[in-house]
Amino acid sequence: MAQVDSTTIEEIQLNREELRRYGRHLIMPEVGLTGQKKLKNSRVLLIGAGGLGSPLGLYLAAAGVGSIGIVDFDVVDQTNLQRQIIHSTKDVGRPKLHSARERILETNPNIHVETYETRLTSENALEILKDYDVVVDGTDNFPTRYLVNDGCVLLGKPNVYGSIFRFEGQASVFYSREGPCYRCLYPEPPPPGLVPSCAEGGVLGVLPGIIGTIQANETIKLLLGIGEPLIGRLLLFDALKMEFRELTLRKNPDCPICSENPTIKELIDYEAFCGVTQLHNVQEQSKYSITAEELKKQLDSGEEVLILDVREPHEYEIVNMGGYLIPLGDLPNRVHELDSSREIAAHCHHGGRSQRAVEFLRELGFKKVKNLVGGIDEWAVKIDPSLPRY
Repeated sequence: MAQVDSTTIEEIQLNREELRRYGRHLIMPEVGLTGQKKLKNSRVLLIGAGGLGSPLGLYLAAAGVGSIGIVDFDVVDQTNLQRQIIHSTKDVGRPKLHSARERILETNPNIHVETYETRLTSENALEILKDYDVVVDGTDNFPTRYLVNDGCVLLGKPNVYGSIFRFEGQASVFYSREGPCYRCLYPEPPPPGLVPSCAEGGVLGVLPGIIGTIQANETIKLLLGIGEPLIGRLLLFDALKMEFRELTLRKNPDCPICSENPTIKELIDYEAFCGVTQLHNVQEQSKYSITAEELKKQLDSGEEVLILDVREPHEYEIVNMGGYLIPLGDLPNRVHELDSSREIAAHCHHGGRSQRAVEFLRELGFKKVKNLVGGIDEWAVKIDPSLPRY
C-alpha cells in the first residue's frame, strides 16, 4: 500500500490554520499528527471529474490530501448537474477540469491540484500515473477501466475502483501486489453495446455520491495504512433495497497481466480490445447507417421513411420524433407490425440499441432498414434544437 517515508514525514509541518482545520483527524489515534502529515505528503490521481470524481475530489481535498491530480477532457453539460455536484449551473459549457479545480480549492486552499485536460490513452497513461501514490478510477467506460487497471499493475499502484448504473454500484481496490486486479474479476469486456451506459439506462443522482465517498474512504485508508481495504473484495450496493453485499475476489493464476507469467507486458489498444472501434465503424461508416443530416434531407424531399423508435416508453414520453415505438426488448415479438418493403430509420438515445435492432431486422430479411447515427440526441443537436435532451 501507499506508504510515506518516515524521515520525510518528520520534515513536514502543519501550520496553525491546518492544525485547526484537521482537528477532528488529529484527535483520532488512527490518524493523529503523523497520519495527517502523510495525507499532506500524498498524491492521488482521479480519472474523471464526473459523478464519482465529484465526491472524491471534495472529500479528499477536505481530508487534506496534499496533491490531487485530475484527468478529464469533457465540458459541463446540464445533464451532469443531477449528480456531478462539484459543478454548478454557472459552469455549464466550461471544461470540467476548470470548475472542479476551483471548487476543490474553495474547499481547501492548502492543497495542490494538477489537471490533465486530455483523454487517457495507452500513449500517455504511464507518464501521467507514475508520480501518484494511489489512482482512483471514476470512469464510465470499459476501455478506460482496462487501461487504468493495466497501467496500475505495470506501475505497482493501487487502483480504487467504482462503477454505477441506475440504482446499483460497485467498489473495490485492485492492487496486484496484494490481491487481484480488474482483469481477475472481468477477464473479457462485454460485447460492445450490450451494457447500456448511464446516458442510456440512467442513474440515481445520489448513487455516485455514495460510491464515490466509499472510494474516498478506501483511498484515505490506503494512504494512512490503516483498516482493511477492499483488496480482494467487491462491495455491491443496491440503493432500492438499501443493501450492501460483499463478494470475495481471488487472484487469477492465469491473469494475462498480474499473474506470475503475464502475456500483457505493455499497454495495448483498449478501444480495439473492447470492440469499441468496431462499434464506431459500424455506426458511422456502415452502409446500413444514416446520419441526422441525411435523414432530414430524405424527409424534406417527401420520401416515406418510417421512424422506428426502439427506446423505452418512459424515454418516449420525455422526447420523441413522432416515430413508431417498439422497445428493443419487444422487437422479436412485434416484428410483424413492420413492413419489410418500407424504408425504415431506427433510432434510440445514442445509437447503440438501434444498431442491434438494425442487425436483428436485417437478419430477418429487412433490406431497407438503417440506424440513425447518434440517435435522437444527435438529431436534437444537429437538426431540431427545440427538442429536449436527457
